Amino acid sequence: MGGSAKEIDILVVEDEDNIAIALDYLLRREGYNQSRLATGAGAVELIRKNKPDLVLLDVMLPEVSGYEICQSVRADPECANVRILMMTARGSAMERRKGLAMGADGFISKPFELKELREEVRKILMGDPARPEDHADA
Repeated sequence: MGGSAKEIDILVVEDEDNIAIALDYLLRREGYNQSRLATGAGAVELIRKNKPDLVLLDVMLPEVSGYEICQSVRADPECANVRILMMTARGSAMERRKGLAMGADGFISKPFELKELREEVRKILMGDPARPEDHADA
């Protein structure tokens, strides 16, 4: 490795293959290490074990919802440094507030522009999470 930059590990929890493929392309192009889980089952255990820097978490997943996963991760003090960016096709202000209230660091509506996602990922990784009060009228 040619620098002192820490490699960033991102876990994508997304059941739709086309979205997961686009995310894989973007994240690898940005230089992140990326792995994927296509269902909510086992996500909490995997997050606790690997403690990725960021989880891109779909809200609507088979078996366990993204909200449940987010809540479980936030309840574990050992996962305090894991950042969570929730993704949903139902991008209402209510959904956003719910995600942020559950402890998500950010919330993005699908379909999203890759540029928008890239900026959101960078912002969260730099420690500038979304605040519920910043988006009260979103």
